[in-house]
Amino acid sequence: MRRSFGALEDEVFDLLVIGGGIFGACAAWDATLRGLSVALVEREDFCSGASANSFKVVHGGIRYLQHLDLVRLRGSSHERAAWLRIAPHLVSPLPIVIPTYGHGREGKLVLRAGMLVYDLCTFDRNRGLRDGRQRVPWSGFLSAADVERLFPGVRSDRLTGGAVFYDGQMYNPTRLALAFVRGAVDRGALAVNYAEVTRLIRSADAVVGAEVRDQTTGEVAEVRARAVLNAGGPWVPWLNEPSGLAGGRDGTFSRDACFLVRRRFPHPYGIAVQGSTRDPDAVLSRSARHLFLLPWRQYTLCGVWHVVWKTRPDTVQVPVADLDRFIEEMNGAFPGLALGRDDVTLWNAGLVPFGENEPGAENLSYGHRSHVVDHRATDGVSNLVSLIGIRYTMARGDAAKAVDLICAKLGKTGGRAATDRTPVDGGDFDRFDELLEQIAAAAPPLDRDVVEALAHNHGAKHTRVLSLLREAPEWGERLGDSTTLKAEVVNAIREEMAVRLADVVFRRTDLATGGHPGEAALAEAAALTARELSWDDARQAAELAAVEQRLRPFSASAAHAAPARETATRTLAEGISRA
Repeated sequence: MRRSFGALEDEVFDLLVIGGGIFGACAAWDATLRGLSVALVEREDFCSGASANSFKVVHGGIRYLQHLDLVRLRGSSHERAAWLRIAPHLVSPLPIVIPTYGHGREGKLVLRAGMLVYDLCTFDRNRGLRDGRQRVPWSGFLSAADVERLFPGVRSDRLTGGAVFYDGQMYNPTRLALAFVRGAVDRGALAVNYAEVTRLIRSADAVVGAEVRDQTTGEVAEVRARAVLNAGGPWVPWLNEPSGLAGGRDGTFSRDACFLVRRRFPHPYGIAVQGSTRDPDAVLSRSARHLFLLPWRQYTLCGVWHVVWKTRPDTVQVPVADLDRFIEEMNGAFPGLALGRDDVTLWNAGLVPFGENEPGAENLSYGHRSHVVDHRATDGVSNLVSLIGIRYTMARGDAAKAVDLICAKLGKTGGRAATDRTPVDGGDFDRFDELLEQIAAAAPPLDRDVVEALAHNHGAKHTRVLSLLREAPEWGERLGDSTTLKAEVVNAIREEMAVRLADVVFRRTDLATGGHPGEAALAEAAALTARELSWDDARQAAELAAVEQRLRPFSASAAHAAPARETATRTLAEGISRA
């Protein structure tokens, strides 16, 4: 991946994709598989918005059983299987326990019946999965003693046991999106980050391209294309509206937020506990919505909370008062947690389409589906499609629908690409355990946790990183106590279009995944980045200061809007010892 802003004006592309989040990345990859020439532009870094701040769950559709929506249930199950097939290094099954209480709708009997229906509806959930590690088991049940043993401190009054179901979980959402971008580039796409679309270019009743500004230099280019897909997520309305196009701010967005705790239960199970609000759309519902505590690496992910958000996407924030309310609700749902603000290392928040709700409503209606808008039908404007994705899980499938529409406009035939079976960049291997052994054998002696991190983040393309050790063996050293190698920093710049230090530490590597990696580790990463990008001392210091600012402890005085050029991520506490 080489950044070439000037090349955007070198040809008329079949398709210009605006937005380098997971939906835009999937669309670009899909379009290249169908033989289209593609340009992909992203106003910040790839996967730096809502996609980076997801709850890291690939949903299998069990929630839609409550709505009696079997179409969405089947669709989610199909997408979960696709992710497990095409990205086996970055997505794996996640067992989740739902405690049961007493009898009736919260009891074992009702939940057992629901789980049976769910299992039958997802009978083909493991089709095409070669690695047994990736297979999703049937649902199961636990005794009350088992639940209390796994989750000490769980609400125990009238506890009768628990049901176990499986979703999928992403190891690293940003690297998963990057795998699609890299796959598209390998098939001929031109991808450019820090390239902001400032306006759509219209000719009579058609959109023929976009004006794009290079965020790093201020240079402006006119990108011409036969069709345009606006996949800018929450930015779609803000780009369409000045051109008088549908997809304005009449829709509602939710700020979906979660937070990370540096402690976790010593097993692979997550747990669903009942919060303080309910789902007004559910036909078959328990007394309250579920909040989730999910193991992720050495942390626990807590969430998700939803707030209607009506201002610009770059104003997304989680004030201290909101965080305190989230912690209070989680402690009420799971009394034994006794979480405090100092336990939280990081929060994530992003905007997704939401349901329609009355002002001040407590029990909020969620959004149900992504929005695919054909502007020929809504505005009489040819060659423009807008896609506002609702959930990371559905990105591949919804992008395919949008590209179907684009191909129809372009008169391209040949059917849909097999994106549900074609491995993403790094995903072309048979078994993860064999991949681990391959990396351990091919590399100089590396600690097992480093080998595992390389396998997850790079999959079969780990050789890109390890080959750098021939140039400089010292690049095989860790950065501080992290699992990130110095070679990964170099690889991020030479092979993955990292432009800023923030790109390296937040999205290309695991360095700041769960909080501050330590001053020494950041300083080493900054020095390596500066050398590769020929920064002077002042630029290096500025980049390091910007990253440190984003990693500073969260306090009432620091509660401010997320910077437009970075993910909505803040570190809340440093130096917390591992559980």
